[in-house]
Amino acid sequence: MSAQQLADRALLNLGRGLKESGYRFITPTPLTHERVFRRLSTPLAMNLRDVFGWSMPFDNDLLPEAFREELQQAGVIEKHDALWRSSVRWSSLGDLLFAHSPYPTVEADAVFFGPDSYRFAQVIEAYLQQRFEPLKRAVDIGCGAGVGALVVAHARHDAEVLAVDINPRALRLTAVNAELAGLANVSVYQSDVLTSVEGEFDLIVANPPYMNDDRQRAYRHGGGALGEQLSVRIAGESLGRLAVGGSLLLYTGVAMVAGGDPFLDAVKPLLASDAYGWTYRELDPDVFGEELDKPGYERVERIAVVALTVTRLR
Repeated sequence: MSAQQLADRALLNLGRGLKESGYRFITPTPLTHERVFRRLSTPLAMNLRDVFGWSMPFDNDLLPEAFREELQQAGVIEKHDALWRSSVRWSSLGDLLFAHSPYPTVEADAVFFGPDSYRFAQVIEAYLQQRFEPLKRAVDIGCGAGVGALVVAHARHDAEVLAVDINPRALRLTAVNAELAGLANVSVYQSDVLTSVEGEFDLIVANPPYMNDDRQRAYRHGGGALGEQLSVRIAGESLGRLAVGGSLLLYTGVAMVAGGDPFLDAVKPLLASDAYGWTYRELDPDVFGEELDKPGYERVERIAVVALTVTRLR
């Protein structure tokens, strides 16, 4: 077994142990996380939820020595001076548990999970409750920690579900999260949108990055003037890959300018054909307001999260 396989196995065993212990953690926004940390003069973990949820440092006595050494050898925890810190974070979504990057998510290949993940899951679940046709094949574009793929696979055990991302770290974590959930119908592939996978899909889901990030972190930077570029690209490239009766569920954020919606303006021409039926709605009119203070957002009034649903009719 390779070092990577051993590390993934240690991470999987940790996830199993956390589930058996009744661990639960709902991940807030980074700004809320920062505010919670500011209440503490010196953050120091007192329990597993502090370690693997709040990403707090911990001392030698919190974990048994043998367990601590196993996690260290697998790269799951790291020593920082006299204290330790987890290199992963575990978040709950219903009955599922997801490993992803710890707070703060500063690395270029960080794998994010947060409030958007919960809203994205709700969009998928609402769609699946209304879809009665068979779902044979689905794909989660830019899967990250695998939220879309696992929610679909959990609800439709007979479906073949692909999880694709350009980030190898995301694919590793998605594979671990799928195995932890006991979902054998999820497969991971490295792919730039759908370029490395073939065929049509009954369902395409995506929650792409939608910020204008000056550090261009993969989980956050959407490209274009205001972070909309990748979302527009996913919409355009997905339409031709839908089977008849298949749907695209695209959850994204939009930087609104002068009362206008630049993402909707960009995708409307793609949806002009009568071969497609579509709906579009704002799920939350104002999120991540702190971003408006950053360079590049001088003209932006608000950032809204939206859901575009497109169904191929013929």
